[in-house]
Amino acid sequence: METWPGTAYPLGATFDGSGTNFALFSEAAEKVELCLFDDDDVETRVQLYEVDAYVWHCYLPQVQPGQRYGYRVHGPYDPKNGKRANPNKVLLDPYAKATSGNIDWDPSLFSYNFGDPNSINDDDSAGHMMLGVVMNPFFDWAGDRPPKIPYAETVIYEAHVKGLTQMHPDIPEEQRGTYAGLAHPAIIEHLQHIGVTAIELMPVHQFVHDSTLAEKGLRNYWGYNTIGFFAPHNSYSSTGQRGQQVQEFKGMVRAFHDVGIEVILDVVYNHTAEGNHLGPTLSFKGIDNEAYYRLMENDEQHYMDYTGTGNSLNVRHPHSLQLIMDSLRYWVLEMHVDGFRFDLASTLAREFYDVDKLSTFFELVQQDPIVSQVKLIAEPWDVGPGGYQVGNFPPQWTEWNGKYRDTVRDFWRGEPSTLGEFASRVTGSADLYEQDGRRPVASINFVTAHDGFTIADLVSYNEKHNEANGEKNNDGESHNRSWNSGAEGPTDDPVVQTLRARQQRNFLATLLLSQGVPMLLHGDELGRTQQGNNNTYAQDSEIAWVHWDRADTPLIEFVAAITRLRREHPTFRRARFFDGRPVRRGEGEPLPDIAWLTPDGTAMEPEDWDAGFGRAIGVFLNGNGIRGRDARGEKIFDKNFLIYFNAHDDVVEFTLPADEYSPEWETVVDTAGAGADSAPITAGQTIPVAAKALVVLRAFTKPEVEPDHSVAASLASIANSTPAPGASAAPKLR
Repeated sequence: METWPGTAYPLGATFDGSGTNFALFSEAAEKVELCLFDDDDVETRVQLYEVDAYVWHCYLPQVQPGQRYGYRVHGPYDPKNGKRANPNKVLLDPYAKATSGNIDWDPSLFSYNFGDPNSINDDDSAGHMMLGVVMNPFFDWAGDRPPKIPYAETVIYEAHVKGLTQMHPDIPEEQRGTYAGLAHPAIIEHLQHIGVTAIELMPVHQFVHDSTLAEKGLRNYWGYNTIGFFAPHNSYSSTGQRGQQVQEFKGMVRAFHDVGIEVILDVVYNHTAEGNHLGPTLSFKGIDNEAYYRLMENDEQHYMDYTGTGNSLNVRHPHSLQLIMDSLRYWVLEMHVDGFRFDLASTLAREFYDVDKLSTFFELVQQDPIVSQVKLIAEPWDVGPGGYQVGNFPPQWTEWNGKYRDTVRDFWRGEPSTLGEFASRVTGSADLYEQDGRRPVASINFVTAHDGFTIADLVSYNEKHNEANGEKNNDGESHNRSWNSGAEGPTDDPVVQTLRARQQRNFLATLLLSQGVPMLLHGDELGRTQQGNNNTYAQDSEIAWVHWDRADTPLIEFVAAITRLRREHPTFRRARFFDGRPVRRGEGEPLPDIAWLTPDGTAMEPEDWDAGFGRAIGVFLNGNGIRGRDARGEKIFDKNFLIYFNAHDDVVEFTLPADEYSPEWETVVDTAGAGADSAPITAGQTIPVAAKALVVLRAFTKPEVEPDHSVAASLASIANSTPAPGASAAPKLR
């Protein structure tokens, strides 16, 4: 085969319209062979002779898109000293833009013989390995432009490519569970209807199904087991695995952008699918183990593990950092995604041992002209010491607010002594984010996510029910802050069913009307259940998939109405934190931007927070501050709102505040269904709020009478203006 020297950059396989350049980093290698596989799996090896700064490279003018390939790296195999090169193992290119096939967990994928970790397994793994694919980078984006929706206007929808689409009756069967299925009008129209502005996809980087799950007949459904940071997961493609998956993914992004919906990726840069020292040799481990992984101090046979998965990526090493940054830029520039949610992001801050928000990774992101300009969301914890870092990420970042989730759950299930923190969480968590210059939008608020109960299960189960996972119900979180509303699991009791429906509306309304950025879990707006399973990581089954045929249509409409209320009223999505001043108002002083109210209608004083109002409270949101300016530069104001929260088991009578807050109020939300569309209520009146219910009141103003522009009205006006007999006529204009 004709071979040219090629170039050391860019890394990976790059088709330029004529031939393909191959480049692979390995400081550990003594020799590198590029392995090309034809349609009959016949392998052709091409030795790479050119090396620049430990990058091995060549250019093959005959290689076209669709070509499958891998590498064999020759070098020392000395696990005790961190060296794991084994040329008998075909290795996936870390920069592969597409992949073909899956690994089958044959023993040849491991560099040792089972039962003897110190032995060497020299069986050839070709035929059992996933391979890289040379792909065609050219795509007609048709003028695609990112929506660039401000955080304050963002409503995120966490979704799984397969889970959301696999059972949708309107999606063609061959497109279910794929990128094309996500781009189907049935999905897009639903997201538009419920007010979603960004879809956050659970991992779509190429991942591996764990051997332990395969042995149980299960699969890695969630996908937090990445092996390829540039390649869209091949089994989510409806069109093929020879690069078609890249085109299909781009088409999906373009379809979402066409309707103004952003695409955010859940990315897993903290570890890889190669596991610990007993894991397989699939890619990084055989290419340059010491560069890509954090090894134990004084014991380089074993791996540092801050993730609970066996290894942690080495964010100390410049080529590991380059891999992450190159991957992020690729997904923004070439795949047009709009942001990232970083799984176990605390691990990326462990440059040495402790979590350090000033680590090299965050400095690289800060100065990068591409990555710094998209949405950056941290899951601000890992399983290492000091890993829980909610509120401690750099100012450029937003965070999944786990404290919001826990506090809101506790409040609505009636836990005592949560009121002060509840007030802080629903107003943007200023205690976590204000001190380092961030805004309320730094808080990504959520009540449920993929990891845990759905909202329907949150109000239906006290205990997890994970028996289907094959771990004797020992997996998953046991402390869920859930309440089954009086019966465990399915029930025909209408009282329990009514309470559960109300509690779901309570959670959804609280989430969507809190300051910060709301995130919905896919299917929560449909009343989706996982039958009490709070850890569906292995449930690529109907347990985890969305059952569209069982959708709770009234709940869908409720969510659509609340997101519309949020969209129409900037009071619910403020750019800055409330200051609450003056805390104690003197006579004639203006109303504060926020006021917390006791059930008797008086403003909460600082000493009242511990005075026993732990399960019922009202809040006044002042809409009279400037909310911006319109196209003509005119100031934009909003209406005042009252929200009453009642987590008691009985009705609570709330007295409306004095008329300086508003002379009259109209009910716009009542999760008990009683007060909506009722007549306006005057200041000082009492309003009953049902047990476990939330009510939203809006300052009422009588609608202005629309002028009548009809011909009949015009003629009547002329008739009424005709002078009476004997009256002097109007003077003529000269």
